[in-house]
Amino acid sequence: MKKPLTAVIVGAGHRALGYAAYALSHPDELQIVGVADPLPRRRQKVRELYRFSEDSCFETAEALAQKPKFADFIINGTMDQQHVPTTLPLLEAGYHILLEKPFATNLDEMQLLVDKAKTCGRKISICHVLRYTPFYTAIRQKVAEGTIGDIINVQALEHVSYHHMAVGFVRGKWNKKSYSGSSMLMAKSCHDLDLITWMKSGINPSSVASFGSNLQFRPEKAPKDHGTRCLVDCPIESDCLYSARKHYIDHPDRWAFYSWDSIEHIENPTIKDKIASLKSDNPYGRCVWTCDNDVVDHQSVVINFADGSTATLNMIGGSAKPQRAIHLIGTKGEIEGRFEDSKFVIRHIDPRPGHEYSEETIDLNVEGDMTGAFGGHGGGDLRLVRDFLQILRGETPSISSTPIEDSVNGHRIGFSADHSMEESRVIEILPQ
Repeated sequence: MKKPLTAVIVGAGHRALGYAAYALSHPDELQIVGVADPLPRRRQKVRELYRFSEDSCFETAEALAQKPKFADFIINGTMDQQHVPTTLPLLEAGYHILLEKPFATNLDEMQLLVDKAKTCGRKISICHVLRYTPFYTAIRQKVAEGTIGDIINVQALEHVSYHHMAVGFVRGKWNKKSYSGSSMLMAKSCHDLDLITWMKSGINPSSVASFGSNLQFRPEKAPKDHGTRCLVDCPIESDCLYSARKHYIDHPDRWAFYSWDSIEHIENPTIKDKIASLKSDNPYGRCVWTCDNDVVDHQSVVINFADGSTATLNMIGGSAKPQRAIHLIGTKGEIEGRFEDSKFVIRHIDPRPGHEYSEETIDLNVEGDMTGAFGGHGGGDLRLVRDFLQILRGETPSISSTPIEDSVNGHRIGFSADHSMEESRVIEILPQ
């Protein structure tokens, strides 16, 4: 029997707890032995769930790093602007890191962390969980096998649903870059930028252009007679598509880990408790047109690669239906599919009389993936954890492996795209 690896949670929020859940279903492979979080109730919750002692609880990553190393790695699920500051001392303390994306908020921070991991001889894997889904893994495998030849162009899109847009980027934690540290592009679609660079693995981006804005969620776009808080002073609340009642009371569990964090001290809050919260200072009770958000609600990115190939990403917030899609066109064929369908088609030229192209459908619907048996993101969450454990055990990493060095190009594109959008110019990306 292999001895289980051990981990400490840093930042006991939704993402870190999701990855740590691997220990509940696979205790023979992973054990959670500590936590660092500034909130006592979160530390207590993790301690009770994983049954470790009080002396393995810490308020900060820095306090944890000052103690002798007592686990194999860290699951770092802090907010974006905390990723690098919390990880640096933990690397020096001897820990490997499973780090939430985006792993940095600017180029200097990014390089600092990459260099520190190398200097300390530690492994960092970035939580680009979509790589681990059967859908994207299979597409990458086909590309690696040369099924469609050399890639000429990649077209990716992410449609962010109206309720996700409102909870994350209008009312929520990522609505201001000055607060979260990340733009909407980096907070939401760095997955997609990573997928593009993964499909072009080994080829560096050379230049980026980008356009975008906050078109919808601004005061001058507000409906006539709107209020400032949905359940307090809004006479049109019952007709509004973005009513906090409709988003968080009628769907009380959909975004519970965000919308009810202000009352998480209440054990099993009732609907009455939740309505009272939305009427108070809960940010999720605000009118979407009078929030303090300053991030975009849509952005388009055009990428040029060193080999002359190109790629595009269109991120649109406020769609009726959430979806991700990808279309790769190569010198010998093409691959096209939608993530939510978990299947894609492969097309090849067919010049025979009466034909134009051949088409093969690859169906990757795996039982449990979309229902959460393997965690969120189409089963990517817990597959990522499993892969990181394999890496730490010295086993061969999977094709989906996300070492920090392989996550750099996607981040470089994202930072450059934001600069391009802000400065209205093409940004050249120098070779590494």
